[in-house]
Amino acid sequence: MGLTLSTSVRALALTTIAMVAFAANSVLCRLALGGELIDAGSFTTLRLVSGAVILAAVLALRSTPIEIRKADPRAAMSLFAYAICFSYAYIDLTTATGALILFGCVQLTMVGKSIADGERPGALTWLGIAVAIAGLIILLLPGVEAPPLTAAVLMALAGVAWGFYSIKGKTVDAPVPATARNFILSVPLTLIVSLTLLPTIYLSWEGAILAILSGALTSGLGYVVWYAALPFLTQTAAATVQLSVPVIAALGGVALVAEPLSTRLVIASILTLGGIAMVIRATAVK
Repeated sequence: MGLTLSTSVRALALTTIAMVAFAANSVLCRLALGGELIDAGSFTTLRLVSGAVILAAVLALRSTPIEIRKADPRAAMSLFAYAICFSYAYIDLTTATGALILFGCVQLTMVGKSIADGERPGALTWLGIAVAIAGLIILLLPGVEAPPLTAAVLMALAGVAWGFYSIKGKTVDAPVPATARNFILSVPLTLIVSLTLLPTIYLSWEGAILAILSGALTSGLGYVVWYAALPFLTQTAAATVQLSVPVIAALGGVALVAEPLSTRLVIASILTLGGIAMVIRATAVK
């Protein structure tokens, strides 16, 4: 089924903002952990706590109750599992490699669940998925060494958890309260982890600021936008569109870290984003 023009524009805008936020999370996490500015447990805790605080503040300004009794514990557990595995994986993974593993597993999780639920992607959808994956292969495989096994497994687990978190988001009617509840319920879990790792905790002001930015802006508010976009997409489309994140993260490296803009990067970006466009065209719903 297709979307009306106004709905299509809204879906595209929301999805684009969410994907940029996801890519920014990878960049912020890698800057903090790769630069040894903070430990992974503290980064996760500050990220989830700041996300909970900003979302609670937004709801307070809107005079909207959080209604914690309506919380979905499975969604909160998925959010926590994603966040903690994500942080520890990025100790040893590059931004692009981590994003590739993460969102490749997200896609497999969401597409697999959609097929198990009876969704049958058509030929154009499968073609779009194949084209998008081909773009990522061109972008990442030729110049990337095999990642450390433990870090790769952790990022794969993060991808599975985020896939289920996104699936839960398709049934949410009020994105801001739902996301706030998920963050609030995840806070006790991450505090427990931080307490158990107390002897190894270290952080700097720079690391703390990066974690708070990741939590408040690119996670807390970014996930609200993602939950708002999900009702416009099938699970297959929602999975595939996230394959744009590694490309956006790589482009962010060009803009923010002065990395060269190679022909390979341009070709990979065109293929990946073109494949995503095919999937959205074939599977977007009203």
